[in-house]
Amino acid sequence: MEAKEYALIVAGGRGTRINSKLPKQFLTLNGKPILLHTVEAFVSYSAALTIILVLPETELGIWDSICRQFNFTYPVILQKGGDTRFQSVRNGLIQIEGDGLVAVHDGVRPLVNSDLIGASFRLAAVHGAAVASVRLKESIRETNQDTTRAVDRSRFRIIQTPQTFQVSLLKKAYQQKEDPAFTDDASVVERGGHPISLFEGSYENIKITTPEDLILAEALLSARP
Repeated sequence: MEAKEYALIVAGGRGTRINSKLPKQFLTLNGKPILLHTVEAFVSYSAALTIILVLPETELGIWDSICRQFNFTYPVILQKGGDTRFQSVRNGLIQIEGDGLVAVHDGVRPLVNSDLIGASFRLAAVHGAAVASVRLKESIRETNQDTTRAVDRSRFRIIQTPQTFQVSLLKKAYQQKEDPAFTDDASVVERGGHPISLFEGSYENIKITTPEDLILAEALLSARP
């Protein structure tokens, strides 16, 4: 029997770096809010997927309005987020009963595709933890006060989402005390003592953070069939 699959989409960005008063997950991308693109990508992966959407309490009504405006009827479980991403993911996990596999994804990564999502679930079923990543394209240097030194970029990876885990493993990891060093779910699980397996992500799977990202995402979406 295959494990039950969940998607936990976390959307709590403020839009400060994109110079927007509107939270960035609600900005329009090719005619639809960024967050709706993201959720629809997971719906496209599987009609049997349970989707949990974590939002600040003040923005839950905005999602309801989006669903009505765009006639989006897929059943999504809404969960109030916390003050930090760590707290928001932990809140989202409350909605999952029993075990299975859960893909945690940034609400502002709207260009994720079914192949990437499927790969994350398949690998997490084997390794317990599967994290999307891509190789660095450019040279990097390490800085130390007034000095810098070249480092081997082949030793490093840029980490993306989805980050997919066995539910029981992720829930246990999130019982730890919150730490500023936890930059993503992989770092939480790793601190809990479980190794992290990386798989090949996609350079298209960008996180909308700055105005340039929005322009690039629009171009990439327009180029899709």
